[in-house]
Amino acid sequence: MTLVPERTALLTIDLQNDFLHPDGAYGRAGQGSDVIAALPARLAPLRDALRAAGGIHISAQFTLVPRPDGTPLISPHLARLRPFLGPGDFAPGSWGHALVDALAPADYTVEKVAYSALYQTRLEYLLRALRIDTLIVGGIVTNGGVASTVRDAHLRDVHTVLLTDGAGAFDPAVHDATLTSLRSVTPQATCAEVAAMLT
Repeated sequence: MTLVPERTALLTIDLQNDFLHPDGAYGRAGQGSDVIAALPARLAPLRDALRAAGGIHISAQFTLVPRPDGTPLISPHLARLRPFLGPGDFAPGSWGHALVDALAPADYTVEKVAYSALYQTRLEYLLRALRIDTLIVGGIVTNGGVASTVRDAHLRDVHTVLLTDGAGAFDPAVHDATLTSLRSVTPQATCAEVAAMLT
């Protein structure tokens, strides 16, 4: 596996305060995870190595679009899974919506309203405009936004590298099972292994 840095982007999925910070929407609801909280510090050196080599960092950030009265548009599926979500959570421009400090600022930010960062977003436009043909993918959750994005990229002939220790799920067994299921779709490597390719 070889990488051309100037045609490569690190794509992080949903590494936002509302997911990771103790004061965010998930933290306030007791939905934290040590595995997930450790991801930004593991990804930051890879981001730095990629930037130094000429690549970029794109942050895809889950978004709940607020109605005029401030209540968010939430799909029935998500409302059943996460009944604690309410006004202000994941709202564009809010602290909770923002990328965590350890990775901020990204070079480009994409708001997403579903699992995949390629579904009804401007990510494809950015890839074309910046001539990016390879995405190094990490973030949360492995079986949700990460897997959906990797599979969507595969359908669009965008090459991906999935970070085995740069992605995480609330259940480690689910993380491992998802990596296994994606082996036919994408090469996989650790953050350190990918960083070594760039130096």
